Amino acid sequence: MALVEAELDRRWPETKIEPSLSRIATLMDLLGSPQQSYPAIHIAGTNGKTSVTRMIDALLTALHRRTGRITSPHLQLATERIAIDNAPITPGRYVEVYRELLPFVEMIDAQSKAAGGPAMSKFEVLTGMAYAAFAEAPVDVAVVETGLGGRWDATNVIDGQVAVITPIGLDHTEFLGPDLTSIAGEKAGIIKKAPEDELSPRDTVAVIAQQEPEVMDVLLRRAVEVDAAVAREGSEFQVLSRRVAIGGQMLELQGLGGVYDDIFLPMHGEHQARNAVLALAAVEAFFGAGASRQLDIDAVRAGFASALSPGRMERMRSAPTIFIDAAHNPHGAKALAATLTSEFDFRKLVGVVAVLADKDAGGILDALEPILDEIVVTENGSPRALPVDDLANLAVQRFGDERVAVAHDLADAIETAIALAEGGEDGELVSGAGIVITGSVVTAGSARSLFGKDPA
Repeated sequence: MALVEAELDRRWPETKIEPSLSRIATLMDLLGSPQQSYPAIHIAGTNGKTSVTRMIDALLTALHRRTGRITSPHLQLATERIAIDNAPITPGRYVEVYRELLPFVEMIDAQSKAAGGPAMSKFEVLTGMAYAAFAEAPVDVAVVETGLGGRWDATNVIDGQVAVITPIGLDHTEFLGPDLTSIAGEKAGIIKKAPEDELSPRDTVAVIAQQEPEVMDVLLRRAVEVDAAVAREGSEFQVLSRRVAIGGQMLELQGLGGVYDDIFLPMHGEHQARNAVLALAAVEAFFGAGASRQLDIDAVRAGFASALSPGRMERMRSAPTIFIDAAHNPHGAKALAATLTSEFDFRKLVGVVAVLADKDAGGILDALEPILDEIVVTENGSPRALPVDDLANLAVQRFGDERVAVAHDLADAIETAIALAEGGEDGELVSGAGIVITGSVVTAGSARSLFGKDPA
């Protein structure tokens, strides 16, 4: 496994893309187009993609479908990216699939380099591995999260009969464009015209979360262009009510096929409730549910009750309560702040923050400052991490010297945060204290490992 990961890491990183699907398409052709052997639900967007993908997977499993799931990036172990039957493939299977594909990958590498292009990227190879593994399983349906963008994302060699667009915000502007409409245009690339099939004709359905008006305009224009049906949050489906419950929340959801009540979701935050109704509508669209056809309510309840999204407001321990959250941009940090404010009543809240250098660290800190009493800035061990001194300078500008502590690795930062959370101004222990570890998917994954959690 380590050798395979080292080989993959020598390829183009996932943060670098080229506007071409030629290499991954060639690989699929050489493998006999495995991605065409099962239907798919394809998910793009800026925030909430992984949670929505995992909820869709859980619902389909509860409805007795064998699933293959692609998510990225991973929190702890690369095998998390390729899941079958709602569980990551084993390291042995991961290596086996890689070795099966390697001769074809090397052939494409040579052809591309001879033409003046790059070798296949890490993400392209991983996508090929997932599609091949799904076909060999075989799965009944693939649930596929895009990596970066949509139009030129390697996953987009698949034709999803349902295309899901989660909320779109500013992120990866160096690749996707400088504004929301540019980014929306790239994400909209997964909404495609349904393939011609006289034996089983079908329509593509675009299931769209609430968006800024200019984003929605781009997405709807794309849907019209490719003759896709549309279901929009706030019109065709919506969250009717939610209330905080122990370990999550209780929901009443208006789906495409009617009202689904008494839904327990073991995740916190309004944003997760909205992710849930988006996932529900996607699964309804997949099965063709409508006004006269509702999904089995008991299966829906069971699916949501079993849904997990590791690293998203995930509790690590109590006394003090410690959560990890993979918020890595201002939009995600605002959702995290809103959840901590509305659903918890900490007497003191300390943040542990480590951010990657290519992210909007200032925007993340701006979102977190109103809710944190103190902050410990650190690095998460990634070669892409923002240096701790740079992050500290940004934090001091927003929090002031007296509220900022610095630690040079994540383990020390967590220990510092625990000491700050438990100690009052007079040195006495503070009850009702909390800690949130956030700023990056890498940060959340590293913290998860430090707390002894297994990859999921």
